[in-house]
Amino acid sequence: MASDRILALNVGAGHVALGEFRVSAGKPPTLQRYGVAPLGLEPDSEMDPSGFIIAAVGDLMKSSGIKPGPLMMAVSGQMVFPRFVKFPAIAQDKLRAMIRTEAEQNVPFPIDELTWDCQLIGADDMGERNAMIVAAKTEGIVALTNSIGAVKMEPEIVDVAPLAIYNCVACGGAAAGEGCTLVLDVGARSTNLVFVEEGKIFYRSIPVAGNAITQEIAKTFSVDFKTAEQMKLEIGFVALGGVTATDDEDADRVSKCIRSVVTRLHAEVNRSINFYRSQQGGSAPSRVLLTGGSAALRHLDTFFREKMRMDIDFLNPFEGVTLGSHVNVEKAQSEFLQLSEIVGLAYRHSGVARVEINLMPPNLVQKKTFRRQAPVLAAAGIALVAASVCLLLAGTEKARVAIEERDAVSARLQSLKSVGSKINAKEKARDEIAAEIEEYASVVASREAVLRAVDAIRASILPGSWLVSFESCEVAPEVKKDNEEDSSSRRRRRGEEEDSSDVEKVPGYRIVAKGFQDELRRVEQSFRTSGKTAPEIFCEALSSKRAFDSATVVGQKLVDADNTIEFTIEAVLANVAGAQNGKAAR
Repeated sequence: MASDRILALNVGAGHVALGEFRVSAGKPPTLQRYGVAPLGLEPDSEMDPSGFIIAAVGDLMKSSGIKPGPLMMAVSGQMVFPRFVKFPAIAQDKLRAMIRTEAEQNVPFPIDELTWDCQLIGADDMGERNAMIVAAKTEGIVALTNSIGAVKMEPEIVDVAPLAIYNCVACGGAAAGEGCTLVLDVGARSTNLVFVEEGKIFYRSIPVAGNAITQEIAKTFSVDFKTAEQMKLEIGFVALGGVTATDDEDADRVSKCIRSVVTRLHAEVNRSINFYRSQQGGSAPSRVLLTGGSAALRHLDTFFREKMRMDIDFLNPFEGVTLGSHVNVEKAQSEFLQLSEIVGLAYRHSGVARVEINLMPPNLVQKKTFRRQAPVLAAAGIALVAASVCLLLAGTEKARVAIEERDAVSARLQSLKSVGSKINAKEKARDEIAAEIEEYASVVASREAVLRAVDAIRASILPGSWLVSFESCEVAPEVKKDNEEDSSSRRRRRGEEEDSSDVEKVPGYRIVAKGFQDELRRVEQSFRTSGKTAPEIFCEALSSKRAFDSATVVGQKLVDADNTIEFTIEAVLANVAGAQNGKAAR
């Protein structure tokens, strides 16, 4: 492969990074030019980000001197749904069909609304195939690619940021040696955990990152987001050991705000490591690499070093990359934490990437296919015109032959009408069979709903409490409303509704649980900012699960004999109301 000029673009939640590379076979990629720019979009804003993306990318191209070219693009890890599954050792053509079925069952959206891709990952000792399925809403990918099209560029590959980081680490030498390397990509809206281990691929996005820190500071100081962000950047650092070494009262308070959020992040990191080891058969990480814009927070590396008791370092994306003459080395070294994704994208073009996912939306796939076929179609058009001219010049005799051939075709079409009738009959029979299959599928789906409900209840049960009974019931539809009401108001309103003979009921479950009073008080204490009781916290946890649309406390009593509280909850199944309120998306 000759030296190729490519562009690599990462569109994050808080910034965009664009790089121009030269990629040659057998040589490290060379970074020729690059730029990083903030999007300028506040996290709680409901504005369409397309305009911000167009402006940021356009300004980067102008300021860095980068011209349009073949583009490798990465989207945020929060936009996609990764699933990691195992399949039996079967033929390749059947395996693809099985993977599609898994994608339909594991992603919470209809498959025709998704753009998805998969990658097989080795084989285990039993001959099974591991696979990673990555899916995203097509409309979201199309919105991004349309934004890039507005600056005269069109992606060749649409990758995912965590997987681009995986390639940066695996191909650039940052994970050299045996064992497992964990990359913490601390961004604006989320932190991506990327496990890099030979023969395995796994990542997870955690919604605790830089914006969560800024929002905590804004809440503590009662200031707007912009002011809190400035405070974080200017005086913020992670308080170590719960204390600070500063006489600045504001800096002290900011540092403790930061530590509280980072402590939550550390708890999620530990849970993810345990899941990776128990469910994915992975090894415990032997080192951690920090990257992402928010990883530059002062003392963040020291915090994780103290908590995790292992080597903590910053990911240097330039370890396997050559810097060109147009790159300001000093500036690049100050911004390297935001460039891992574009370096990983450069490895995609070099042919050495370990992970090759492409979420190219269908409209661009069709457009590119048409371009490839355009020369053939043009040639066919020319041939058709030439044939027409020849036919006109052939004279009366050839025209007569053409008419005879036309009549023969007409006679043949008539003979095929009876065949068409038979085909129609077969299609009708096929539709009847499909209707029966759909009916069976509905039965299977209802059974799956029960299993999901049981899993949701088990996952939501509070510490120090247990399930007494669980039965299906008919629930008044108003049970779905106003989870913010207090229990007495709900019971009073339910009593009024139940007195009405025309109240329509919907399927749900009545759940009776018990818990020790002291344990439940501890749970309420940990959620003291919400002001909710333990049963209401249980309801809130149930409502967040895919199986239920809502849950309400309908009864509660104190059992003095064993110092427990017994409470009764009615919950509405998600398949009753989920289609109306978007619950099926969770």
